[in-house]
Amino acid sequence: QVQLVESGGGLVQPGGSLRLSCAVSGSIFSRSTMDWYRQAPGKERELVASITTVGSTVYADSVKGRFTFSRDNAKNAVYLQMNSLKPEDTAVYYCRAYGRDYFGKTYEYWGQGTQVTVSS
Repeated sequence: QVQLVESGGGLVQPGGSLRLSCAVSGSIFSRSTMDWYRQAPGKERELVASITTVGSTVYADSVKGRFTFSRDNAKNAVYLQMNSLKPEDTAVYYCRAYGRDYFGKTYEYWGQGTQVTVSS
């Protein structure tokens, strides 16, 4: 059974930092591309950052230079270091894993989300 469990969200002042974690259970982690998405109230879910199996990263323009996405294959976990946070970063952040299994079938799993609120 595959599970993605996010943690690390909370309330932070503008300019502050948070580190989100996503722990992946099951045997899919090493073959999965991992994403962080976020969804603000009244808005569609948007891709924040993506990391491939070999650690290549892509970021949304809105977070470039402020967020850093990393993965630890030994711990089956990914991390999103968020610095210089802005009120517009307020959202529920979701972790996603996707890839192909040994039979070539695609899969996709989502975490339950963690709330990030940036406010003074």
